[in-house]
Amino acid sequence: MRAVDLKLKPFDFASAVARAGLTPQGQPVAKAAPGGTSFAEAMSSALKSVSTQQNEASRLQREVQLDNPTVSLEETMVAMQKAQIGFQATLQVRNRLVSAYSEIMNMQV
Repeated sequence: MRAVDLKLKPFDFASAVARAGLTPQGQPVAKAAPGGTSFAEAMSSALKSVSTQQNEASRLQREVQLDNPTVSLEETMVAMQKAQIGFQATLQVRNRLVSAYSEIMNMQV
């Protein structure tokens, strides 16, 4: 049996912290949002993406029903699941926003 020569490098804490996206004090590195997008713009973009996924799933369903040989059932099912997951995530975000708004409005000043 042959012995394996294993050499360990010293642990470099600074590079590990930098790879994790943290400052040496453990705080997240503040990164500017790409293009300075606001919450409203990000939400609008996410809603458009979900809508696009739902439209694509509907289109693929129609194509499968019309026996289009270029569209597979598997592809259609995956698109439908993606659209459903996106919709459920959007619904959860909406519920959390409504809940947060209600809590803020019920705060005593």
